[in-house]
Amino acid sequence: MTTSIRNIAIIAHVDHGKTTLVDAMLRQSGIFRANQELVERVMDSNDLERERGITILAKNTALTYHDTKINIVDTPGHSDFGGEVERALRMVDGVLLLVDASEGPLPQTRYVLQKALAAKLPPIIVLNKIDRADARCAEVLDEIYDLFIDLDATEDQLDFPVLYTNAKLGVAHNAVGDSSTNLQPLFEAIVASIPPPSGDPAATLQIQVTNLDYSEYLGRVAIARVFQGTLRRGEDVGIAKLSGAIQPTKITKLFTFRGLERDEAEEVFAGDIVAIAGVEGIQIGESITDLANPAPLEPLVIDEPTLTMVFTINTSPFAGREGQFVTSRDLRSRLERELLTNVSLRVEDTGATDAFRVLARGELQLAILIETMRREGYEVMVGKPEIVVKTENGRRLEPLETLVVDCPETFIGIVMESLGTRRGEMKKMVNHHSGRVRMEFSIPSRGLIGLRGQLLTDTRGTSLIHSLLEGWTEYAGDMAMRLTGALVADRPGVAVAYAIWGIQERGEMFIGPGIEVYEGMILGENAREDDMNVNVTKEKKQTNMRSSSADEAIRLIPPREMTLEKAIEFIADDEFVEVTPKSIRLRKKILDAKRRPKRWQEIKASAEATSS
Repeated sequence: MTTSIRNIAIIAHVDHGKTTLVDAMLRQSGIFRANQELVERVMDSNDLERERGITILAKNTALTYHDTKINIVDTPGHSDFGGEVERALRMVDGVLLLVDASEGPLPQTRYVLQKALAAKLPPIIVLNKIDRADARCAEVLDEIYDLFIDLDATEDQLDFPVLYTNAKLGVAHNAVGDSSTNLQPLFEAIVASIPPPSGDPAATLQIQVTNLDYSEYLGRVAIARVFQGTLRRGEDVGIAKLSGAIQPTKITKLFTFRGLERDEAEEVFAGDIVAIAGVEGIQIGESITDLANPAPLEPLVIDEPTLTMVFTINTSPFAGREGQFVTSRDLRSRLERELLTNVSLRVEDTGATDAFRVLARGELQLAILIETMRREGYEVMVGKPEIVVKTENGRRLEPLETLVVDCPETFIGIVMESLGTRRGEMKKMVNHHSGRVRMEFSIPSRGLIGLRGQLLTDTRGTSLIHSLLEGWTEYAGDMAMRLTGALVADRPGVAVAYAIWGIQERGEMFIGPGIEVYEGMILGENAREDDMNVNVTKEKKQTNMRSSSADEAIRLIPPREMTLEKAIEFIADDEFVEVTPKSIRLRKKILDAKRRPKRWQEIKASAEATSS
């Protein structure tokens, strides 16, 4: 029964074409009806995934090639969602490593490949986007071999098949320029190179839950891999909880995957990936096993989080105007619900009842969570991201990242200067003589907070920035904080063009006229290092006296649009980002200017600590 199944995960760096390739595989396998309306990137079903063009959640699909069922897991390429990758690799017997034929292996390529090799999964290498004008297939293949050797791959793992694809056109080649016009070479390579599942359908039942879904009709749905045995509908089984207890339950519904659909099944066998409905209280990492003779599997091991952020209820003067869920009870229940499906996230209580410390892999993972919550109707305030510091043998350790910056040659100096102030050390520089340079740095995770926006500004939007957790290192001491202050509203009211016109030469504004403000709300970035309290509600006084400047036109510089990521990167320790379903505002933690400490004192102390 298991010989006709292949379980594979498609792994790659962000934007190398994983989801597009899955699209083409589904279309050519005959899963869709001839008249069925299709959208691009059908696997990116989440609104945020479609808007950002990235995969956030690992998803399952299946197709049939001749008599072989191929279960496919589409994984995220960003290391912030590494928890999704680790779970996905537990479900499969081999991987398709997708690499851009121009960009070559990047940090996340290294990250996902390292996980696959550690799990002893055989790889198939797919060089995608071979139609690009700057494609360099031979050099990129050499770089992939170097990466495998660097990651201590075995002889068997180095003996991998290589295919060349154009995922948009749905074409795969065994050699560049051969006569292939479809993905048949890829399907044949999967069947030939990926081993069938090794489970025995007659052995003791062992199933591990690697993902959760929710249905309004069926309740919680567990997505799992059957490692051993056979599971039948209506059977009494035991759930091996993470605590070690065995909880009896009855299987009410069973489903297998077919394309984007789920087909109801009476029984499922070892080696298949299935969806199990009606199993209340089950969590990711737990096992379903035989009730009379339990044999639970090892729970999933997930990498430690490296970043922490405080989530608290909205206490601004505008609280409750736009959101539906505004209390600490709402916030707590929403974060607890997130923990059910997001195993790489952790939530801790703080000293206050209305604030929670959320630990995650990176800024992007936190930003995605906040954006999802605001779309669901939550109002929340978040503080500046901070790194997780741990103590081992009396030493304070902080996370260290490998940072790769790809930029035009003309910006090498300013990139190195920016990273030098953040304790970045250059390890490697590669020039492909295409006008662009790739630099590799080792940098504390703290140095990455706010770096993306700064580098994009410094390089006029031309740099590509990727990072990957390298390990833990000695705590490097204090680091210089944001060197500019904020323009802060000194009274409530509505911003007017005349007042903004008078203030805009002092710094860059974040708001335009007609925006309602409150005392303590951040309106812009000051050009100097200290905060400045300003009045944006001041209107022009009418007078009957003639003036040489009376008819001077008011010309406003367009305000800087603060997205959620930009806001999180911008804020200092004494500031919050206020997030509601309709607005993103920045504010001081202490709204009253008289009670607020002077910012220049903090900057001076930070600069002195860094120089010493």
